[in-house]
Amino acid sequence: MPFTDPAVAAVFAEYADRAVSDRQRMRDLGEQGYERRDEFLLPVGEDVGLLLHSLILAQRPHRILELGTSYGYSTLFLADAARAVGATVVSIDLADYKQHYAGERLATAGLAAHVEFRCGDAVELIAADEGEFDFVLLDVWKTLYVPCFEALHPKLADEAILVADNMISPESARASVREYRAAVRAKGDMQQVLLTAGQGIDLAVKWSADNPKL
Repeated sequence: MPFTDPAVAAVFAEYADRAVSDRQRMRDLGEQGYERRDEFLLPVGEDVGLLLHSLILAQRPHRILELGTSYGYSTLFLADAARAVGATVVSIDLADYKQHYAGERLATAGLAAHVEFRCGDAVELIAADEGEFDFVLLDVWKTLYVPCFEALHPKLADEAILVADNMISPESARASVREYRAAVRAKGDMQQVLLTAGQGIDLAVKWSADNPKL
């Protein structure tokens, strides 16, 4: 069990059970399972969740941005780590019913005070935000990765960490994620590495040209 708080651990156990059940339902539905994918929990997985949690504890960011709340699986990891370091999570999704579900789970876990949900178009909501972000998880539909990144890049604080999921699988998203990785590389102030954890993650860090640590 990755969480020491019993309330958080209990909610994670619910998510773990749902992930197993949803995977089986998707298999049973065959091609219809993909068409109905919005109904299912499509989590980053425990290994990536723990990596996100550890990165936040080590970096100690002030503001965390999650692009793609979905049903709140990864939000649980972000919020638990945010509570530990005194950070705030801003979580964006287009589906209000998913955020409602996520909000209920976070309230049960005792973490609701550490997350601000924003529902709507991610690019517009990023542009409207007047602050900076120190840590970002990007996990929306892969065709949106590049426009989200272009909107987000000016809002990244120096030394901000940007994690993008699904770099290796599903294979159907490979073209979109290659475009995304190329867009990150094209920025002169981003350092980037591909990790094979989970379904593959791109881990990028923003560095200003005059950063004395370079």
